[in-house]
Amino acid sequence: MAYKITDDCTACGTCIDECPVEAIAEGDIYTINPDVCTDCGACADVCPVEAIHPE
Repeated sequence: MAYKITDDCTACGTCIDECPVEAIAEGDIYTINPDVCTDCGACADVCPVEAIHPE
């Protein structure tokens, strides 16, 4: 099960460097490619606004 970034995302960039498989794409709200995400949770652990959750 992949993780998903909600509308609470502030595009701070903290999560993008934590993803070991580069599944996160930048934008107004960051997105996670579910086909690449390995469900490790590293991004969710570092998100300062808790905008990343399992799908």
